[in-house]
Amino acid sequence: MNQSVLIVEDQFIEANDLRLMLQKAGYRVTGIARSVPNALELIGQEKPDVVLLDIFLKGPLTGIDLAKQLKEDSIPFIYLSANSTQDVLTAAKATQPDGFLVKPFREKDVLVTLEVARYRHEHSLEASFRRGTQLLKQLTKLLADPIDWEQKLLHAGKAIQPFIPFDFMSAGLSAADATAYTDQGYLRIGFDEYQLVGPTELMVMTNLKRHELAALQAKTAIETEAIWYSEIEFKQVCRQPSIQKLIADTFLMRSHLVLPLAVPTGEQFTFSFYSRRPDAYQEEHITLFGQLKPVLTTAVGNLLNTSPKAAPSILTSTSEYVSQSSDSPPIPTTFEGIVGNSHLLLTVFDHLSLVAPSDTSVLILGESGTGKERIAATIHQLSPRKRKPLIRVNCATLPANLIESELFGHEKGSFTGATDKRIGRFEQADGGSIFLDEIGEMPVELQVKLLRVLQEKEIERIGGQSSIKINVRIIAATNRNLEKEVAEGRFRLDLYYRLNVFPIALPPLRDRKEDIPALVQHFIGQYNQKTGKKITGLSAHALSSLLSYHWPGNIRELEHLIERSVLLTKGTLIEEVGLPNMGQPMLPKTSEESRLKTIDENERDHIIAVLKKCNGRIWGAGGAAEVLNVPPTTLNSKMKKLGIRKEYLDLR
Repeated sequence: MNQSVLIVEDQFIEANDLRLMLQKAGYRVTGIARSVPNALELIGQEKPDVVLLDIFLKGPLTGIDLAKQLKEDSIPFIYLSANSTQDVLTAAKATQPDGFLVKPFREKDVLVTLEVARYRHEHSLEASFRRGTQLLKQLTKLLADPIDWEQKLLHAGKAIQPFIPFDFMSAGLSAADATAYTDQGYLRIGFDEYQLVGPTELMVMTNLKRHELAALQAKTAIETEAIWYSEIEFKQVCRQPSIQKLIADTFLMRSHLVLPLAVPTGEQFTFSFYSRRPDAYQEEHITLFGQLKPVLTTAVGNLLNTSPKAAPSILTSTSEYVSQSSDSPPIPTTFEGIVGNSHLLLTVFDHLSLVAPSDTSVLILGESGTGKERIAATIHQLSPRKRKPLIRVNCATLPANLIESELFGHEKGSFTGATDKRIGRFEQADGGSIFLDEIGEMPVELQVKLLRVLQEKEIERIGGQSSIKINVRIIAATNRNLEKEVAEGRFRLDLYYRLNVFPIALPPLRDRKEDIPALVQHFIGQYNQKTGKKITGLSAHALSSLLSYHWPGNIRELEHLIERSVLLTKGTLIEEVGLPNMGQPMLPKTSEESRLKTIDENERDHIIAVLKKCNGRIWGAGGAAEVLNVPPTTLNSKMKKLGIRKEYLDLR
């Protein structure tokens, strides 16, 4: 093995142990750095294949500061850390590391993580190139087809949507002396449905006259280089009157991407993308645009030589141009049982269509009642594993003493009461998917075993003598804030990182109230069928009540309410809905508020609070042991038992 590794760790003993471990496994260690400047100096002398990077280092700069430079230089890196605070974890995650190792770690953990990091880094570069090549082929084909101007732009937008997400796209010539606004725009109104918004439609929607629109166009700065704006930066852009401000205000857009093209005629043609998400665009979108530039430049040059024709104002997914590409699986146009067209839900659909065909682990995040199990089932149904089983496991309902047996199985006689051999859920899911609901409730000691299953793709039954290879896709879900759980030591950082490869955040119903009418009709139809009734809908008053309610129970609460209303209604129209606490919006309880803590958790929280008050001191006058009235040795034992380390206290 010729792979080179740089160790960036300020603790000599830990760094030296790592060096010996890596050299024994055949890696070449290029050096040990104790600070960021030292690391940069060593990287300047020899670029390593991978960097093992402690988050906390000597000096003012941290491992997170170095990680940003490593990302720019395309050097894969793995964080070394004990469980950190939520703020540190959030900052570390933002740098997109290739792995996490939690101290203390086994030799096998280090070696497996290095292999996974190398594989992920190589394949992320390859995947990025492959995605660009795939989109390039699609655009080359559809832009060459003999269809009119607006449809051609629309089909290009549809092809680009999975790669560069947008809620509004506009395209047109840009000129400093422009006397009119001529861009063709497309507003996304469904998963694969767009509304044409040309100059005429925009004037109607904004109540502006043609000369007023032209005046805004004249005030709009022309970008000659590709650039993206997050929410804060876009707000700065929108302080002055411009077409961008008009579109942002009219359609509630929060981030923006500008991709200009210099076409053969010497003119500039600009693609502008807008999103209702605050952070939709990144540097990777500009990199992708670089790959597409030649074919787009040629196609737009050809388009400008033809006369645009009229197009319908609503264009839906009747085109074969994107869906029949042999280089990618067809994009689904419906998601069974998932109802709504809000922009937050459309973002979820986009994520589903991207991740479902792969074998990537998925972490579904959302409050109770938002439909996490439905999303998991959809991912499985849209994947190549759909003919194999989807095994569901609710980690919150399994007894702690039986959960290992449930997941991994046991041999006959392996413990008292094991009268027969049991096949665990992972074995049952072999070839298919396993859905681990409420993963945040899994005991810490079992999290270690789950991590090894993820890393090594094998399980061992309780009482078994050999390992069993498995091929399972993991879909996990939680309503907890796992980053907070990690910071408080209740969830392993390395497991969180391995599960959080592709997170999908489900919006609460209160944030997508525009979907309530469609959901209501869906549930009315469902319960009409079950009860034999013929309810046609809601009165205006009842619908208004639903729209003003805060929905702490989300979609599940709405479904139960409609079921009850259908049963109680005697006519064909639901006139009243029995909502609790009308007039006072109910805030959902957090999982921490609704869950009673165990004695160990309460004791752990109390010890941490005292340690923080004592600045981490255990011994001596004013130390935590004295405050708690226990011998220091007893306190040390309790801390070890409860998994309390000084790193949790954020005292550095």
